[in-house]
Amino acid sequence: MPRFQPFRPLKRLLPRDIMARSLLIIVIPLVLLQIITAYVFFDRHWEIVSRRLNTAVASEIGLIARLIYTYPGEETREWAFSVARITQGLVFRFSPGGQLPSIPAQRSDPIERALRQRIGNYIPYPFTIDGRPGEGELTVHMQTPGGLLSVDVWKDRLFTESIFLFVFWMGGSSIVLFGVAAIFMRNQVRPLLRLARAADAFGKGREAPDLKVTGATEVRQAARAFIAMRDRIRRQIDQRTGMLAGVSHDLRTPLTRMKLQLAMLEGVEGVDDLRADVTEMERMVEAYLDFARGTGTETAGPTDLGAVLEDVVDRHRRAGGTIFLTVAQPITLPLKRQAFERCIGNLLGNAIRHGDTVTVQVLLIDDHVEIFVDDDGPGIAPADREAVFKPFQRLETSRNLKTGGMGLGMTIARDLVRGMGGDIALLESPQGGLRVKLQLPL
Repeated sequence: MPRFQPFRPLKRLLPRDIMARSLLIIVIPLVLLQIITAYVFFDRHWEIVSRRLNTAVASEIGLIARLIYTYPGEETREWAFSVARITQGLVFRFSPGGQLPSIPAQRSDPIERALRQRIGNYIPYPFTIDGRPGEGELTVHMQTPGGLLSVDVWKDRLFTESIFLFVFWMGGSSIVLFGVAAIFMRNQVRPLLRLARAADAFGKGREAPDLKVTGATEVRQAARAFIAMRDRIRRQIDQRTGMLAGVSHDLRTPLTRMKLQLAMLEGVEGVDDLRADVTEMERMVEAYLDFARGTGTETAGPTDLGAVLEDVVDRHRRAGGTIFLTVAQPITLPLKRQAFERCIGNLLGNAIRHGDTVTVQVLLIDDHVEIFVDDDGPGIAPADREAVFKPFQRLETSRNLKTGGMGLGMTIARDLVRGMGGDIALLESPQGGLRVKLQLPL
């Protein structure tokens, strides 16, 4: 029974590269801290400062309103209005017989809403507030027994700009911290990317530039381990290549002497059988050496894929094979040319041996190339397709090399393709026989 994973949909939304994930580890706590700080500070700061400012303005308005109510008279009213304008910045107006205007409350204006909550405690008259959206002042209208009393209040007196200053510094510091974190993480991730590119190039059999050991201690340790592994593999390849060169020379020399001696024994009974045995031994030695040699020390270089395939196909056509080649478009990719020609040659040889018509098709798909080799032969059963890649594994049960070969062709082909970073697979061909699918990276 599969385990329930509640966070699996969330994982799909997360970035996959290490730099983005590292930045998220830094940014998410920073953003949460900013949100909590802003909520707590703004809520308390706005409430306290707004209450004090609006209480002060409301009390000043209430003081003038009660003063002219207690001491009626035009001279007292003008004197009170003058004092309020000079000392408090409040501009009062009185309209005898005026009526309170009908102005709907602006619920979305926090300044008007805060003043409305406070002013009712300080004036004994019905009132309304004209917030004047987009302007720098608002007007409070009060219905007194003698008429309409209005006062203009600058909105700057009702709130503080320190909140916006705090928001600016908080946002600015967050951006600066995020930039510093991004630069730091990029410098930490860059050695990992270089290591990944070097490992990828080495795995594809391509020459990679020398890897510079930089970064954190763990990254340096991984880079040194990779360099040591690469050097050991190269030494092993060099040693094997040198050994094979010696084996090839040591085996071919006695075979050459045997062929010369057989040439001097023309007409002797049994010479033809011995000559056939020597030829078979040469083929066996070459097959063994090809299998052990693998991709050798050949380096990959930019290669015209269509031109290489045309050369190999032409050679097999001259040998009597019926082969059709289709290349969708010109393709240039890093290849070990000799290894690739040997691989395609093995595949075409098998296809011609078991079928009458062979089709080679090349397709460019995203970041890789796919090559299909189809024949109209008997094909291979799905259960036996993996077995043909094993060394010396022959589906043809006889020991006749002309019909079954050495059982190394497909093994060498897969070894060569994987040495260039690709892969090979066996499928059912549309022609009824076997389809060999090669995939090579660009």
